Amino acid sequence: MADRRQHRGPHPEDAVLFACDQWPLLQAAVQDVSWLLTRAYAWDSVLKLVGDRFRLTARQRRAVQRSACSDQALQRRAARCQPLAALTGRVVHIDGLNILTTVEAMLAGGVLLRGRDGCVRDMASVHGTYRQVAETEPAIRLVGELLAAWNPAWCTWWFDRPVSNSGRVSRRLLTLAQAAQWPWDTQLVPDPDRELKVVGDLVITADSAILDLCPAWVNLTAALVTDAAHDAWIVPMALGGESS
Repeated sequence: MADRRQHRGPHPEDAVLFACDQWPLLQAAVQDVSWLLTRAYAWDSVLKLVGDRFRLTARQRRAVQRSACSDQALQRRAARCQPLAALTGRVVHIDGLNILTTVEAMLAGGVLLRGRDGCVRDMASVHGTYRQVAETEPAIRLVGELLAAWNPAWCTWWFDRPVSNSGRVSRRLLTLAQAAQWPWDTQLVPDPDRELKVVGDLVITADSAILDLCPAWVNLTAALVTDAAHDAWIVPMALGGESS
């Protein structure tokens, strides 16, 4: 069936699955998964064990998977995380679809997960196709305005060439950047993750695989969604203090 969505909003079951009364359950699951990962247990077996123990739905299990990490990963990510001020005068590399889908979800009232590492992630999955939605252009503008406030020297947005419509959103992004005089360009490559792990400059992403290997990163989406001007639906997936 063709994807006809016009918004990146919540799933019909999210109001129940991520209600406040579910937070302690989800936080306990993230804590248990993280404890087991710290001791080198395999992801698949850990997620099944903990998911079965807490009787989590498939969507809740996906949220836990996106929010948990080992102590080792937590320490690595914290050591490499840079403040927004580090953007000034720097070359910045942006994980295009990763950032856009999160900001789109925020603007559409979708569920956002604040993970153990302090990153904010959405629940969307891009499998071969990215569809622009009503929030796409506002999301680009919102990111652009925040970046412009910190005046980076240059920003390169990286997109997955194999993902349908990546070229289209890349062109739209460049049109908006030219009109606003933002110093941006885009790269369409087979595997942005591989490139972002080794670029050697500041990276903007919430992708765990990239965060574990890139030399330095900025937690831009967390800064956006905690802005008082935006009424974001954020589910705190970590126990208090872990992600600070």
